[in-house]
Amino acid sequence: MNTEILQKAANEARGLAIDAIFDKASGHMGLPLGCAEIGAVLYGELLNINPSEPRWLNRDRFVLSGGHGSMFLYAWLHLSGFGVTMDDVRAFRAKGSNTPGHPEYRCCPGVECTTGPLGQGIANAVGFAISAKHAAARFNTPKHEIFSQNVYCLAGDGCIEEGISREAAAIAGCLKLDNLVLIYDANGITLDAPIETTQIDDVAAAFTAQGWDAVTIDGNDLQQVRNALRTARLEKNGRPKLIIAKTVIAKGVPGFEGTTKGHGEGGAKLWAEAHANWGLPTDERYYVSDEVRAYMASVKAEREAAYAQWKEVYNAWCTANPDKVVELADGIDLAANGLHADKCSALIPAFAEGAKLATRASGADAENYIADACPGFLSTSADLFSSNKNYLKNGGDFSATNYAGRNFWFGIREHAMGAICNGIAYDGLFRVSAGTFCVFVDYMRASIRVAALSELPVTYVLTHDSVAVGEDGPTHQPVETVTGLRVIPNLDVVRPADEEEAAGAWMCAMERKDGPTALILTRQNVPSLTASTPISAEARRQGTLKGAYIALHEQTEQPGRIIIASGSEVYLALEAAKQLGPDVRVVSMPSMWRFNRQEKAYQDSILPPSCTRRLAVEAGKSDLWYRYVGTQGTIIGIDHFGFSAPGEVVLSELGMNVPNIVAHAQAL
Repeated sequence: MNTEILQKAANEARGLAIDAIFDKASGHMGLPLGCAEIGAVLYGELLNINPSEPRWLNRDRFVLSGGHGSMFLYAWLHLSGFGVTMDDVRAFRAKGSNTPGHPEYRCCPGVECTTGPLGQGIANAVGFAISAKHAAARFNTPKHEIFSQNVYCLAGDGCIEEGISREAAAIAGCLKLDNLVLIYDANGITLDAPIETTQIDDVAAAFTAQGWDAVTIDGNDLQQVRNALRTARLEKNGRPKLIIAKTVIAKGVPGFEGTTKGHGEGGAKLWAEAHANWGLPTDERYYVSDEVRAYMASVKAEREAAYAQWKEVYNAWCTANPDKVVELADGIDLAANGLHADKCSALIPAFAEGAKLATRASGADAENYIADACPGFLSTSADLFSSNKNYLKNGGDFSATNYAGRNFWFGIREHAMGAICNGIAYDGLFRVSAGTFCVFVDYMRASIRVAALSELPVTYVLTHDSVAVGEDGPTHQPVETVTGLRVIPNLDVVRPADEEEAAGAWMCAMERKDGPTALILTRQNVPSLTASTPISAEARRQGTLKGAYIALHEQTEQPGRIIIASGSEVYLALEAAKQLGPDVRVVSMPSMWRFNRQEKAYQDSILPPSCTRRLAVEAGKSDLWYRYVGTQGTIIGIDHFGFSAPGEVVLSELGMNVPNIVAHAQAL
């Protein structure tokens, strides 16, 4: 190791960080300055990457969990030759730049995932490591190893304190992900106070108890950093690795290093003094020496040569394994582009006439038909495969002894599951879904929000969708949950009414390539709409894709009244319409998100503006339905918590019954 040039590169990366933060009077200098030696070893020597091919299949993945320290990443991407220019560095945090305040997926080459909410990156890294193990098990052969990547994650005290990190660590240890290295920037400082104010636990012991190896080093000593990282890379003993790197926050900034003040941008005004401490010019900013430029260029050339060698192995693998080539390409295409709705529909046979299935059951049938045809589709569960019914019958179980399995058992850890699924989706090799009870989805809400803003096509299978859960009572009866999900931008929430709409819901999920989909499914059996509506099975599927459709057309020239419903309440609306006369139209609206994106002509054809006598019915919060009923309409909803009793009793007592719908419709 050329210690002198790497130390010089570390200090110049510090200079880039403090200069950009000073220019914008905004940012977090603590991590970039404190962890520069870690960056020097990773980007200046160790990482198996090719900046000229940022999405190379076998690249090592680096995740910056402490996303507030984004200038660490941007500085090293610039020095490594990833196409992040000096102008990009200068544009840090500026509108429209590819160097935003926190790293964002697809924003600039070399950024693997969106980070910011602390701890998310640790679970994302577990997802990357799972994806790598699965890919290696599926596609490597005795003669050709095309997947051998390692995953590195840099996290701070805040990431370690967030509960998601312990959930994710437990899963990683259980699955023996020895391709995962977590570097803990243990500078002893959080935003408000020294770490001992809020943390007295032994982090090394905690991770060791969860199946990890742990070592503590001086994170500002290049040789110790190198030794620890090389050992972690080479030692494949079935245990993920934790490197506790003791660093100095805001190292080199007088009066700020080692203090809580070093976390933010305040000390950036002392850039000249800091430059002097790092051996950089005090009259020049954004300085990179010719020596560092030349060294990093030589490292890039070595990486390109290593990539060329891998490419030879890959080409030989392609020649020897044409079936695996197709399977890998199909998986990558499925992850990126989804499955066209018509192709998806063709995979799912029409359900038997007169079926009376819970939508969790019909949805499971649809999911399995898709999975059988799409080997790149994976399913995960928070200990609820048996209840959510989202187990892939022909998929096998992913475990430490079978990395080729397609069903992932994550235990009762919804938050980690959500972020791990994000990691799998970021990796771009497979399409993934996650299952839990609808009422528990708030445990993973932060991960769902990140999936939505990162445009990740993750599918959430959320069952036991309403007060119909019954005897388990209000702790398990979601009333506000679906509405809470609907307000997340770019999240499609689909609540199907019967088996054919459930098939349509999976079509919605599989065709998406720019965001996640939540499927809201019943535990209780619901009647097929076939007997209550003339709309065909295929038309119900296509109507679901559009978000809303006419389930029962009025027999008069124009509707006198419109009843809008979703999920299990659509059948009740259809039954009520039989008693209300020929001027009633029933609209099934499984997805507000999709209906809102239709052309106005289609929206008006479903909900004619001339008909203001409208009633919405849903076993949940009523708030969002006012958009569709207007000021002259009314809503039958549930705006308070339920109670423990049989599901049909709870539904009826809370107004979800035919007589109540009839009465409200007549009163319009």
